[in-house]
Amino acid sequence: MSGLGSTSVIFDLDGTLVDSEPNYYEAGRQVLAEHGVPDFTWSDHERYVGISTLETVTRWKREYGLRASVDELLAAKNRRYLDLARTSTRAYPEMRKFVELLSTEGIPLAVASGSSLKAITAILSGTGLDAHLHTVVSADEVDHGKPAPDVFLEAARRLGAAPADCVVVEDAAPGAAAAHAAGMRCIAIPYVATQADSPEFATAGLLLRGGQEEFTTRTAYDWLRRTR
Repeated sequence: MSGLGSTSVIFDLDGTLVDSEPNYYEAGRQVLAEHGVPDFTWSDHERYVGISTLETVTRWKREYGLRASVDELLAAKNRRYLDLARTSTRAYPEMRKFVELLSTEGIPLAVASGSSLKAITAILSGTGLDAHLHTVVSADEVDHGKPAPDVFLEAARRLGAAPADCVVVEDAAPGAAAAHAAGMRCIAIPYVATQADSPEFATAGLLLRGGQEEFTTRTAYDWLRRTR
């Protein structure tokens, strides 16, 4: 038995375990440029951080008046993103240490993400995190993406864990809201610094306002031990 008792930990992927947002931005910028939106900026992209790719392109179609179908936009964005993800995704070093520590202790671990299963698998394989993270849930496999709790509840089900025993690690406000709705504790590491004051993050048990720069394995592990 580890020092964390019956705790299970569920990780968001993008912006939490890996710095993939630049790839999502570039994939989105290219797709929108092809469809007549030439000036999609990083600050525009930040509005979509934390929601699924399907929800993102659905909003694009409405907000930019795109003629292409949602399915066409989704396929194009996923295709471009996968090309980038396979070759240029970096795992955050301190997060990698945290995953390795929890894995060594036998803590049940899962990934629950708004990305496609193909993208999640490619990133975990490319970064070597698949050695420790075997249980994976994509938003494509549940009825509703974040901020609905579906992906986290499904991850808990696959781990055989009660939601109250699960801790979610998240970088985005919709994910923090989803964790709260699932009845799970949350370690929040805001990817977009200006969102640290979002009400969704106020529900987190541990809020690291400085994001990844503030996150350390020791801080997170000590908090888990105190709150188990």
